Order: sequence, then structure tokens, then C-alpha cells
Amino acid sequence: MKHTTAGIALLLASALAVATTSSTAEARPRPSKKAKKFQANKTFGLGIMLGAPTGLSGKYFYAPDKAFDFGVGAIGYYRGRNGFHLHFDHLWHPLSLASTPAFELPLYLGVGARIFDFDDRDDFHGSAIGGRGPIGIAFDLNNVPMDIFFELALVVDFFARYDCNGCSNIGVDVNGAIGFRYYFN
Repeated sequence: MKHTTAGIALLLASALAVATTSSTAEARPRPSKKAKKFQANKTFGLGIMLGAPTGLSGKYFYAPDKAFDFGVGAIGYYRGRNGFHLHFDHLWHPLSLASTPAFELPLYLGVGARIFDFDDRDDFHGSAIGGRGPIGIAFDLNNVPMDIFFELALVVDFFARYDCNGCSNIGVDVNGAIGFRYYFN
């Protein structure tokens, strides 16, 4: 596990170095409004996230303040379960908490779905389909096509296959992740 964490940290540092020195894509200037409403200056980005889940993260702005995001990866021993995680969310960015020439700090919230295929502590295999309610902030850089984000998501899972000896087939939890995305346009 230590080698995996070190490898992910090295990958994150390498990607950050490439993103800050690369001149293949540039962030477009934002409109010069003084309003606190967030307006994206990027379209599609890919990156990594660490936490629950750890894996690939993507985001696509289809409007100045609305986006779709996805995550695919692993959750390792989260609440006694580890396995494959996939989510897809619709996000709204209602306001920017801070606005400077170097960055925007938008608050976002959303609604989405997830699939979680896992093994538990007793090596029993299970799967769940659930809803997600993410809320987060993004450190959205103006001069580099990149953002850094922190997100918490309320998750309600409906266990499709899981025998937990009389417990409920519905689970409620909170997932959290931090990550970054490089925007290609």
C-alpha cells in the first residue's frame, strides 16, 4: 500500500509539473464582470483524485456555470469494503467564493449516481447502486488550464447483492476526495 500511495503522489507531482510548463493549451480569459457568479473559462479536463474514490476524474462544462463530472477508480477499505467505484454527476456552480486575477474559487453542488462493486472484511462480494449529492470547492486557475478540487458527497446506496446477516439493504455514507484536472480546451 505504501508503494501505491508513493506512486500516486509521484504521478500527481509529475502531472502538476507538466501542466505548469506545457504550452499546448491555455485557459481563456474570463468575462470581466464584477459579479460573484462563477463562469468557466475551460471546457473539458481530466485528472486524478485521491480519497474515496482514488482514480481518474473528468469534468465537462457544457454551460458557463454547469458541468458533468465523472470518477472511476477504487475505494480501498472504506467502511470495511474495498472495490471498484464509478460515478457520474450533474454540477451547478452558483457562485465564486473568491475571485482574483490568478484564480477563481467556485462553490459547486450536484446530484448524480454511482455503482460500487466491492468485497467486505469477510471476503464477501457485493454490489450497490446509489445516488450521490456532491458539494465542493475548486481552486480554478486563470492562467493555467487546471483546477484543484476538494469534494464531499452524501451517498445513499441500494445493495443489489450483499448478505449482511439481517442488516438493511440501504446504506448512507459520505465520500470525500481531493484532486486536480488538466483542461484540454
